[in-house]
Amino acid sequence: MTTEVSKALFVRLEALPGKADDLRSFLNKGLSIVEGEPKTVRWFAIQFGPSTFGIFDAFPDEDGRQAHLSGDVGKALGENTGVLFEPPTIEYVDVVAEKQPA
Repeated sequence: MTTEVSKALFVRLEALPGKADDLRSFLNKGLSIVEGEPKTVRWFAIQFGPSTFGIFDAFPDEDGRQAHLSGDVGKALGENTGVLFEPPTIEYVDVVAEKQPA
């Protein structure tokens, strides 16, 4: 059984010059962090262009979203801002409809 989601985050990350590969590796490592977060029920690391990346993650409720932001992922974003990427743009979004995974 899959969990329905109602809250999400969309984070846009712009790699600093020469750091796109490092940012891609950072995002791949992020998967292991969110696997330990039971309320992060959907998580995607995405790439828009050579140096522009993003994260989309979804949660069943606001408590899950806040736990995610105040946990290890939020800390990792803070520690790597100015090192791998410019200050991220973080958008809080509500999920209106979803297709459940098979």
